[in-house]
Amino acid sequence: MNQPDTYRGKSIVVLGMAKSGSEVAKRFHALGANVKVNDKKERHLCPEASELEALGICVVLGGHPAGLIHDQVSLVVKNPGIPYTAEPVQQALALGIEVVTEIEVGYHLCQAPIIGITGSNGKTTTTTWVGKMLESAQLKPLVAGNIGTPFSGVAPTVAADQTVVLELSSFQLKGTTSFRPRVAALLNVVETHLDYHGSMDDYVDSKLKLFSNMTADDIAVLNAEDAMCQLAASRIQARVWKFSSSNEVEVGTYVEPAYGAEGTTDLTSRQVMFRDEAGATHRIVDVADIGLAGRFNVDNALAACAIALAAGARPEQLVEPLRQFKGVEHRLEWVREHNGVRYFNNSKATNTIATQMALEAFPGSIILIAGGLDRGLAFKELIPYFSERVKAIVTMGQTRNVLRSVAEQAGLKMIHVVDTVDDAALAIQEAVQEAEKFAQPGDLILLSPACASWDMFPSYEERGRMFKEAVHTLK
Repeated sequence: MNQPDTYRGKSIVVLGMAKSGSEVAKRFHALGANVKVNDKKERHLCPEASELEALGICVVLGGHPAGLIHDQVSLVVKNPGIPYTAEPVQQALALGIEVVTEIEVGYHLCQAPIIGITGSNGKTTTTTWVGKMLESAQLKPLVAGNIGTPFSGVAPTVAADQTVVLELSSFQLKGTTSFRPRVAALLNVVETHLDYHGSMDDYVDSKLKLFSNMTADDIAVLNAEDAMCQLAASRIQARVWKFSSSNEVEVGTYVEPAYGAEGTTDLTSRQVMFRDEAGATHRIVDVADIGLAGRFNVDNALAACAIALAAGARPEQLVEPLRQFKGVEHRLEWVREHNGVRYFNNSKATNTIATQMALEAFPGSIILIAGGLDRGLAFKELIPYFSERVKAIVTMGQTRNVLRSVAEQAGLKMIHVVDTVDDAALAIQEAVQEAEKFAQPGDLILLSPACASWDMFPSYEERGRMFKEAVHTLK
């Protein structure tokens, strides 16, 4: 993609409205481009339309009309969630028109150094944690991207002495060309989103676009225990730092003594360490002092420390953020205690690995609420977790019967299937009420769907909010 100001007087099509599409449209319009915004949703579902039209931006709703994409269009900016199989995207590609996401646009509008964070799991927690650490280090962070704030909307306002911290999905990264962060992290890679990408190769390639323009002046932070991250290291030109809770690393963050050393898997008596590029080691904090529970949150903490240190923070500036950070909404979020039962919202668990990690964070007596969009998964990997940690399960969404079968194979006797699929609020309310019937004082009820939300909910955030509302209305 060219610099945005080179599109003055040229035709740009923005596919998909929402927050990111609206911000892109306003930016290009302000730069003098002829912008047309198209969304297949009807007008009453596009509240941003009136604001754009008041600015003089052309808005086309209710479908993709013939002639939307033509050979005079200079650029197409698409919502990350729109698949590349969509007709207007295919038409653009056939005409040789570049198709990007708003992350690429934001990059060209941003003066500040950028940190990019991606991975199949842990992105939101790690990104938020890095923001807290950089605040402590007085590096003036601005957190945006997939975490909720469109990058293109804030990029022009960021000062050169700030630091932008971006959570980035594979959907967003696939539509980048020249995007270059100065620090970038790949947390982990598991099989997911194949309905969008079509293959694991495309999913991995999209993730690795995060690093494609980096040089030896930049730093890539990789998970030393993730096989795909290690394969990726050979394709990265940046200097590589690693993080690991199981082994020491040459440069990066790790736990000392290593996880599993001395015949134990206990992490709480161990320390978070940093080894710098000169080989010197620095103690940061005791693992027991980390504010979030669960081994996967130790990994998130190690990743966040490595990223913040690579961005210029000092080890001592990370201590209080590590101790005080209590997590993000929809990720093992404590909701309330009711009649001796604790409720946790983990709606962001949109794949089986995320649900496995959530189940590992608690000792047992879990009533699990799970299910959602059917991507053809068998969920067999959840059987040992169901057997060891789950007391009862409530299944919902398109995968409700598949998960019921898996629960039966795991030996669970207390199972309830929510058959309501056309009323999301009613379905989540039934799920909470039935889960409560299974619970006794001391148990916990956990929403951790292991599936995307799009079968019944517009987003995992809305699913989590509805869950919390249902929990707070229990009598």
